[in-house]
Amino acid sequence: MQHAPCDPATLPRPTSLSEVKGWFHSPDQVLFDWFLTRQGEQGQTGDLLEIGAYLGKSAIFMGRYLRPGELFTVCDLFDSPAGDDANSREMNRSYATLTRRAFEANYLSFHDELPAVVQGPSSVITDHVEPGTCRFIHVDASHLYEHVHGDIAAARDLIGPDGILVLDDFRAEHCPGVAAATWGAVATTGLRPLCITATKFYGTWGAYDEVHADLAAMLAGRDDMWHGAEQVAGDPMIRISGRKARLPGQPVSRHREERTPEHRPVRKSGLRALLGRR
Repeated sequence: MQHAPCDPATLPRPTSLSEVKGWFHSPDQVLFDWFLTRQGEQGQTGDLLEIGAYLGKSAIFMGRYLRPGELFTVCDLFDSPAGDDANSREMNRSYATLTRRAFEANYLSFHDELPAVVQGPSSVITDHVEPGTCRFIHVDASHLYEHVHGDIAAARDLIGPDGILVLDDFRAEHCPGVAAATWGAVATTGLRPLCITATKFYGTWGAYDEVHADLAAMLAGRDDMWHGAEQVAGDPMIRISGRKARLPGQPVSRHREERTPEHRPVRKSGLRALLGRR
């Protein structure tokens, strides 16, 4: 797909992650940091995958944990047309301002290189990512049951041993399809629930007991996040609340010292990578 000419002055210039529009709350930042850091400490290898990126807030955060030799893939429709009427209505209602250019500009404000970007419906992701290669998958795409069901099935094929799957909006009142697909996967595919927050579900098809015990120990040592156990499908899933949770270390923007748009030019390397694509 060819991009229209883009005026660099109109591209996003976030000076901090909080300036990137999106929904990525503090307890989930704590958990993303904990799971991804633990994988590194445990020597767990594999790629990262995000299905549904919006303007890049969680992708920017995840990109910090990419290690040499690993691949980060982001899949989103961006400004491409949806493949069916129901998905088109959802896109037009909630994501009309989403463009690939804005995502890329946001991401390059914090990282030197873009992830591998797949612009298209999530149903094509298995054509771009090898089976069993991902250690961490974040799904935040369509809220329609049939699409989420397919995204979970794809994640099961793509995730590696002991990988972590995160599903967004699994209990929002306007997203019953996500809830149905999430708990259906728990009931029928062996997906085991590790924990939930107000917006996200964290689970695994791999080893459960050790990561669950380590997670419980981490939470027990924090005074800024409430947690409690709940037996779900035979597993001691942890419920977490932490609207005042202390944020982990944040990605650093190349624009962080700017005070006004004319205060300092954007680093040419980022714009060159963005505007020189295709």
